[in-house]
Amino acid sequence: MQTIGLIGGMSWESTAVYYRQINEAVRQRHGGLASAEILLRSVDFSRIVALQQAGRWDQAADELAQIGRQLAGAGAACLLICTNTMHKVADVVAEKAGVPLIHIVDVVGRALTAAGAKRPLLLATRYTMEQDFYRARLAGLFGIDALVPEATDRGLVHDVIFDELCCGVVRPDSRAAYLDVITRGKAAGADAVILGCTEIGLLIGPEHVDLPVFDSTLLHAEAAVDFADGLLLAA
Repeated sequence: MQTIGLIGGMSWESTAVYYRQINEAVRQRHGGLASAEILLRSVDFSRIVALQQAGRWDQAADELAQIGRQLAGAGAACLLICTNTMHKVADVVAEKAGVPLIHIVDVVGRALTAAGAKRPLLLATRYTMEQDFYRARLAGLFGIDALVPEATDRGLVHDVIFDELCCGVVRPDSRAAYLDVITRGKAAGADAVILGCTEIGLLIGPEHVDLPVFDSTLLHAEAAVDFADGLLLAA
């Protein structure tokens, strides 16, 4: 198996899911005591959030790119940025790191295409829902027209991510609020749901929703194992 490089800590709550899911997939595929070859660099999320809030995406890109180069230099054969939002700077990180980057939008797009979903509801941070880097890539590469909630619902989804899920807090009333958002999305024509923030799977899953659910964290982790096993070529 090839070594997987993880740029994590954004937040560490979901990075822990990546680590577990990757290793569980390796054990299921290879049996026995098999586990993944992983290099993990976990950042101080508070610093990254401050850069996001200040609009300093260039500085955040430089920081993640430097980490990517370090992981590549230490032997990582591929990179994963363990957050959807920071894929806004994924092209910079991939170019400067010099090893393949498994892009989370591409992983989600392939899964949606295989399932025949065309108008998924995207639940994510405000940055991911309101800026064009995520939806434009889905549209341009896969012909998928992702919907986003109305403004008030976008605020609710974003606040639950940062104020609760990134802090390890999972509240039933927030789950109910998310499900209400999904109900309104379905009424607007959504045919699936993208859990487009790596923490949302801590709150809701397929068992809660009557539409197909695509958990970006789980799909991204599975793609990492595919790459490590030589089953996936990343850009």
